[in-house]
Amino acid sequence: MKKIPNKKITPMPPKFSMIWIWIAMIIGFIGLQYFFRAEPSKRITYREFETKMLIPGDVDKLVAYKNNDLLEVEVYIKKDKLKEDDKYKDVAPRDNALTFSPNVGPQYLFTEPSAEILEAKLKTSQDSLASAQPEVSVNYEDRSNPWAGWIVSFILPLVILVALWMFLMRRMSGGGAGGGGQLFNIGKSKAQLFDKESQINITFNDVAGLEEAKTEVMEIVDFLKNPKKYTDLGGKIPKGALLVGPPGTGKTLLAKAVAGEAQVPFFSLSGSDFVEMFVGVGASRVRDLFKQAKEKAPCIIFIDEIDAIGRARGKNSVMGGNDERENTLNQLLVEMDGFGTNVGVIILAATNRLDVLDQALLRPGRFDRQISIDKPDLIGREHIFNVHLKPLKLAEEVDAKKLSAQTPGFAGAEIANVCNEAALIAARKNKPAIDMQDFQDAVDRVIGGLEKKNKIISPEEKKIVAYHEAGHAIAGWFLEHADPLVKVSIVPRGVAALGYAQYLPKEQFLYTTEQLFDSMSMTLGGRVAEDITFGRISTGAQNDLERITQLAYAMVAVYGMNDKVGNISFRDGSGDAQFQKPYSDQTAELIDVEVRNMISTVYDRTKQLLLDKQEGLVKVAEKLLEKEILFQSDLEDLLGKRPFANRTTYEEFVNGGVDGGGVPQTDLQLPPIQDDIKNTEETEDNKPSNEQ
Repeated sequence: MKKIPNKKITPMPPKFSMIWIWIAMIIGFIGLQYFFRAEPSKRITYREFETKMLIPGDVDKLVAYKNNDLLEVEVYIKKDKLKEDDKYKDVAPRDNALTFSPNVGPQYLFTEPSAEILEAKLKTSQDSLASAQPEVSVNYEDRSNPWAGWIVSFILPLVILVALWMFLMRRMSGGGAGGGGQLFNIGKSKAQLFDKESQINITFNDVAGLEEAKTEVMEIVDFLKNPKKYTDLGGKIPKGALLVGPPGTGKTLLAKAVAGEAQVPFFSLSGSDFVEMFVGVGASRVRDLFKQAKEKAPCIIFIDEIDAIGRARGKNSVMGGNDERENTLNQLLVEMDGFGTNVGVIILAATNRLDVLDQALLRPGRFDRQISIDKPDLIGREHIFNVHLKPLKLAEEVDAKKLSAQTPGFAGAEIANVCNEAALIAARKNKPAIDMQDFQDAVDRVIGGLEKKNKIISPEEKKIVAYHEAGHAIAGWFLEHADPLVKVSIVPRGVAALGYAQYLPKEQFLYTTEQLFDSMSMTLGGRVAEDITFGRISTGAQNDLERITQLAYAMVAVYGMNDKVGNISFRDGSGDAQFQKPYSDQTAELIDVEVRNMISTVYDRTKQLLLDKQEGLVKVAEKLLEKEILFQSDLEDLLGKRPFANRTTYEEFVNGGVDGGGVPQTDLQLPPIQDDIKNTEETEDNKPSNEQ
């Protein structure tokens, strides 16, 4: 059968856009008519004209024309007289007036029966004038042609309006002829198409650290390449897959790799591309997108940040019943349901806010699969480092395995940033290759911010910071479940950080009560050190107090780790109770009391520990004032070996032993909120962070 080529049909422009164009033209025409109209002349008698204007010599000229059976005489006053004489203030132009009229007069108008009578009156009046004053003559005009007034009052404004409209249309169409203009294409899809001419060259080999997610999407690629393999068994090709994960984890990169592997047309756009101020544009763009996709099938549609249009309906009542975003979402739901079983169009969408999406989007039959893309574990970070280290000129000592163990909680984008920062630091120091010290400086730069070399700190403040950070170090060194110290610094970094302590935790998912109490003690070590050393406290512990308060409330009200409150969790995973407490006022008061008691107990315990180890506290603080940065080996020289034999994730991974995976911690590890054993929502990134 002969294949009929697809003929491109130019769509008619939306009706609403033409209506708005005509409304704008009418308003503009009325405005131009207003601005171009001549100011009305003030009608007077010949007696007033003679005594107030002619005899004083203020008349510039007279223009007379026949109007029916009478003679209309226009009086033009000299410009200098209009400005200087107050008697003309009612007809003189104001300095602040917006005047577009091409006329500069006439200012006055009077009527005479005929030209003979006018000439006679003027001769009589001018005979009494002084001989030095010039006579005023009359210019007679024939205004019987009505087209002259039309040219000034109608045709000229219309020509200007049409010229302005043509200028705007050419600008909106990019200056090209025959382009149609963006105004006429406002309802068309803005998706960027990658096909055989502009094929994406990214494959799964370019995506590292997402092994589980790649396994899921590889099946989608197989669906597109070999659909008959599944349909012969009665299976249906999935319609959509939703990539869910924190920012920077590689959702967009994975979608591009799917298109690159499948070698099919790939429509890429973001959720905000559907948003427009005009009613109905979003739904029109959805219809046009799916129409193009069906013509290119098999293909992939990728909608990045789908939460821009996929938010739950009915929660934004301020917009009223005609919410454009909801109309766009409704059209998207209809189009996804309108697919045939073997159309060959698969929708990929990405978001880091699964909790705000409408449930109709997530049901089977629309986004059949939800692929979770978490932050990479130790093995995944090693693979990502290997990808980003390939184009760099490295020293022999650089080891991706060590770098992955030293960057807990880093996403793929952050690892790329570390590699780039290391290259910049090495180039700044004129090094021939990038060494491990450059990567250490890059990690510090990413975690703590830019080093403030010119920040002026008084000796007293520097001493407070040193004892504060030494308190963290001592508490973490002598607590069994606290994380081993990697580095403590009092070099100012970032916007307001005067010092920070970095720890290398054992990556894990579950935390015991003893681990959480030791974490709280380590976090309070800075405030306690200030108290027992100086007898006063400073504002430097703000970040510490925020962390332990959040953790204490989670232990009491979420994890059920308090005897008086009991094994009860008041966490609302759906978020529907965000404006009301799911418990009574008496329970709220009990929670507050137990949280204060818990923090007070931890504070007393930490204070007793630092009093027992006060000699070591002074040693670490004085050494910090001398060197500004201390590493784990320095603490071993000052305090001796750590009295606990548990190995860190770094030691186990680098020296052999066990894989790591999970959530990192710093001075305080705030564990992810969990339902049963499985993580249920994205948690805040807890990379090593600034303190004080």
